[in-house]
Amino acid sequence: MVPDMKLLLVEDDPSMQTALRRTLQNRGMEVELCSDGRQALERWKASPPDVVMLDLTLPGMDGLLVLEEARRSGLPTPVLILTARGTVGDRIVGLNAGADDYLPKPFDLDELEARLRALHRRRAAPGRAPATPSVGGLSVDRESGAIHWRDEILELAPREGALLQALLGRAGHAVTKERLFELVFPGEQDVQYEAIEVVVYRLRKKLAHTGVKLVTLRGLGYLLKAGE
Repeated sequence: MVPDMKLLLVEDDPSMQTALRRTLQNRGMEVELCSDGRQALERWKASPPDVVMLDLTLPGMDGLLVLEEARRSGLPTPVLILTARGTVGDRIVGLNAGADDYLPKPFDLDELEARLRALHRRRAAPGRAPATPSVGGLSVDRESGAIHWRDEILELAPREGALLQALLGRAGHAVTKERLFELVFPGEQDVQYEAIEVVVYRLRKKLAHTGVKLVTLRGLGYLLKAGE
């Protein structure tokens, strides 16, 4: 099989490296591994890949510093940040540093592949601006991570923002309660599963004036619906 994408995987966990390389190679990608931040930056400059998958906690140089230096050097390669730092604040910092996408651990391999291929397609068509998901006037600012309704920035708690971004990212489709829990409470083992319902309740109240409905689909999950 001829690889259809060259990927630089910057990750210092050996087991994660092995699992991801095997999986992504089986899905048609050429995967180059690097576990040190400084070495990764040197390889990136010497032989730019199609996409970079970057962990944040790295020896040698922190992942955010690697990303910032790469962007200052004019490297345009799309970057997917892959990390255990999954709060909305962390995502905003990563996006402001120049990341194109952000996937917190743990993650679904099918979703990871889909995001990597979306970044690759975007790079292959640089003149085409990526579409911003929007429902009823709600949209996400890709630079800052802020959520707007028309010209108004919504004041949301971090978990409310994470929930709304997840729903906007799947505009028109239901997102399961299980997936939303993973995105809103990443790695939080002590949180009760029902806590997602509290965040849904609070977000509904903050969306009331927008006319956008956060709809519960029994047995399927939640979705956003524009007001009529």
